[in-house]
Amino acid sequence: MVIVFLLVGLAALTVFAGLHHYLWRRLVRDTTTGPGPARRAGTALFVAGPVLMAGAVAAERGGAPFWLQRTLAWPGFLWMALALYLLLAVVAGEAVRPLVARLVRRRTAGDPAESRVPVGAASGPAAASRPATEPVVPVVPGESGAGAPATASAGSGAPARPAADTDTDSGTGTDTDTSTNPDGNAGRGGGLAAGPSRRLFVARAVGGAAAAVAVGTVGYGTYGVLRGPRVKRVTVPLARLPRSAHGFRIAVVSDIHLGPVLGRDFCRRVVDTVNSTQPDLIAVVGDLVDGSVKDLGPAAAPLAGLRARHGSYFVTGNHEYYSGAAQWVAEVRELGLRPLENARTELAGFDLAGVNDVAGESEGQGPDFGRALGGRDTSRAVVLLAHQPVQIHDAVRHGVDLQLSGHTHGGQLWPGNYVAELANPTVAGLERYGDTQLYVSRGAGAWGPPTRVGAPSDITVVELASRQA
Repeated sequence: MVIVFLLVGLAALTVFAGLHHYLWRRLVRDTTTGPGPARRAGTALFVAGPVLMAGAVAAERGGAPFWLQRTLAWPGFLWMALALYLLLAVVAGEAVRPLVARLVRRRTAGDPAESRVPVGAASGPAAASRPATEPVVPVVPGESGAGAPATASAGSGAPARPAADTDTDSGTGTDTDTSTNPDGNAGRGGGLAAGPSRRLFVARAVGGAAAAVAVGTVGYGTYGVLRGPRVKRVTVPLARLPRSAHGFRIAVVSDIHLGPVLGRDFCRRVVDTVNSTQPDLIAVVGDLVDGSVKDLGPAAAPLAGLRARHGSYFVTGNHEYYSGAAQWVAEVRELGLRPLENARTELAGFDLAGVNDVAGESEGQGPDFGRALGGRDTSRAVVLLAHQPVQIHDAVRHGVDLQLSGHTHGGQLWPGNYVAELANPTVAGLERYGDTQLYVSRGAGAWGPPTRVGAPSDITVVELASRQA
């Protein structure tokens, strides 16, 4: 088994290194003319980025000193997002590259600079020694010396000089710039022959565009997280909900992920947003933290300010079990939230139940639906808090009317939503499974990169509707 893990780890490391080498080749080697400050800086970036990323993940999961986690988290996790979108943009650029090369070739095909005869071209005996079959090459007046004719034949003038840039556009780059006019005429013709080679120009154009798209995407996605979640409202009709409970509002908060990146200020922003909705009840459905109570207790302190008529409730997520679930259950209780550890409470009009996350099974604290839902009055509607959507199948078997979940982040970083779909029955939003409805929030925060693309963070106000009303 150990050998299998080592082989899998080695394969993953090989792929990881290979992808970064591919990015370095396209964005650094192919866009520079040789060893120099630009190439050295780019190489340093593509070495430091993945090292910081691996360090950030290892420090968080390994329980490193919190100061070290915070030092590594911002650059390491942001590189994780940036590398993803650099890869997607560069791969997309491979399809565009031939088109750009073709446009550049057409633009420069008729440029006199591509076939200019240089000053000091050979004449006399040198010219006479050329084969008679050498093609006639046009000469730009004034470019080949005083009184030079407009054309030169095989026996009467400067030898034909091929276009300075004879590169093809199918290569992967060049380490030297061979297109600069050696005779001091750079810039006089206005064509690419007077500057970087055609291939270098294409590499820089495509690589620069890919880098700009990636940086812009990550920047906007990070801003979306740091500004705080937006409020989303959903109405869910329940067949067994009495008319007296019609319009009952539950603020669903999931996946805040307080940690080395998102701290006390972010928590306060979430609390203020939740309170602004004036809910009847607040449900915090797991993945509150990524770290110990010792490190993150001050960051979670603003949760004491949550306000709802019927109180605030909490169930564990998988990340609580990476962070000391028992201590966090005690901590949130001190902050005024009521943990539902495989437990149920009766409210006016319906029952509210909660189960532990499936990650708790490794500690003997997994979900127990029988304990949470057994022996209840089945004529009453029941709302279940369960962190992971995969728990819906047990909820259906136990006659739950509505399950409220998080966990998926809606994929967080597109195209991560397609990966999330492979592991979850619902990635985001409201769906029905038999007589049970499942609502999955995209979450208020973010894990790893403080970045979301195509999956905006949310706090959802679920309004229960009675079909009797």
